[in-house]
Amino acid sequence: MHTLPEHSSLEIEFPEAKESIDSIVFRKRRTDGLCAAFTKTGENLTISSTYYVGADWIPGSDSKHPFFVEPKLNPKFDYVSGEPKGLTTEEAAKLKRIDVSKMLFEALSHPGIYEHTQELFEIKFDSPHIPLPKQDDLLSPLLIIRFLTVVKEIVRKGLKKSYYQVDRNLYGKVKGKVLVGQTVKQNLVKNKDLHTYCRFEEFGDNGIENRLIKKTLLFVQRYLYTFKGLMGQKFFQQTLDYIQPAFGNVSAEVELYQIKQVKFNAFYKDYNEAVRLAQTILKRFGYNIQAIQNLPTIDTPPYWIDMSKLFELYVLGKLKDRFKSTARLEYQFGDRANHLDFLLDSGSHKMVIDAKYKTRYIDHFKTEDIRQVSGYARLKKVHKFFDLDHGTLIDCVIVYPDIENGEEDIPEKLDKNPINDYFGMYKLGLKIPLIVSTRATTCQV
Repeated sequence: MHTLPEHSSLEIEFPEAKESIDSIVFRKRRTDGLCAAFTKTGENLTISSTYYVGADWIPGSDSKHPFFVEPKLNPKFDYVSGEPKGLTTEEAAKLKRIDVSKMLFEALSHPGIYEHTQELFEIKFDSPHIPLPKQDDLLSPLLIIRFLTVVKEIVRKGLKKSYYQVDRNLYGKVKGKVLVGQTVKQNLVKNKDLHTYCRFEEFGDNGIENRLIKKTLLFVQRYLYTFKGLMGQKFFQQTLDYIQPAFGNVSAEVELYQIKQVKFNAFYKDYNEAVRLAQTILKRFGYNIQAIQNLPTIDTPPYWIDMSKLFELYVLGKLKDRFKSTARLEYQFGDRANHLDFLLDSGSHKMVIDAKYKTRYIDHFKTEDIRQVSGYARLKKVHKFFDLDHGTLIDCVIVYPDIENGEEDIPEKLDKNPINDYFGMYKLGLKIPLIVSTRATTCQV
């Protein structure tokens, strides 16, 4: 397994690689994102990562080579090119790993943020799975979050009703197909002459799709209890409390062969996604919650996580923590041409806030970013939101990750750190959750 941090490069021996290898992209509704690029030099191949993390196969080769991009933020920037600098092996080994799950859980403690997770990650269900060490399993929490989000939407709309087969031991009547063998074995030999085992169809909530979802919900609960602190997260508590009553009368009895044979219906898109996620979650753990605790590796489909999007959601959660219901806070405000991160009207602050997943703001800034945020502050829609006259200068704040010296939470005053070359332009460093990692990562300068 080839491993490298985000925003870095790794050179490997790969003589069988083609001269030109397509980049891996993250498909989005607006603009696709670049996950990884590849450059062939002689018999070597250089993998270049961006702000996406995850695992995938190097494309364009019959002999499969997996690689893993770790969530380790590169603090070194080239202020001339505006791009992160390469890291030596020693520097990469010292990088601290970002706690992706904790960032997402903190954001999702606020209702409504889960609605913005659709373009947070991409899973390639149809590609061959990649064996990953358990500590690299970034996908399981995301799968569970997405599954619960989809099921919550299903519950909001109402459970799907369908016909399904049942076997019942009826008294004094016959319905559907008589199961002769069971009737003889369970009734006649026991002198229950008026009982008959029958197989017939019923119409209701207990169809195969709902039973599969119910089984997976129980599995998810047991999974969450095996990890300290997860079940205490507000997102999980609130979502499960909302979902579970709707499945109160649904059975969790599903045979393994039935799980694999569930059919999809084009008219029920939410159900299609929920069933696919349920199948993936159950298969991922071998249909046994104990399996994940004992195996050193786990097979996962290729996936990518957009760390810039995750940082946006993390900042959104922190803003909601600070200003709660006392302020107007808009996320993803704008139109097709302009899509800014946050608008904050707290009484004391009327600000355009932009989240930049870049460490360069610790001791520098990027002029293009300043121009972009300033342009947002000049939109007529923004002035209308703040009820300000056209021409009024609106303050802007750029929030960036600062692992060492950043704020734990959003402060009350957002204008403490001005960017000196500009009027009304400020920056705010924010700490992000970290995991201490002892594994060395190889990178190229």
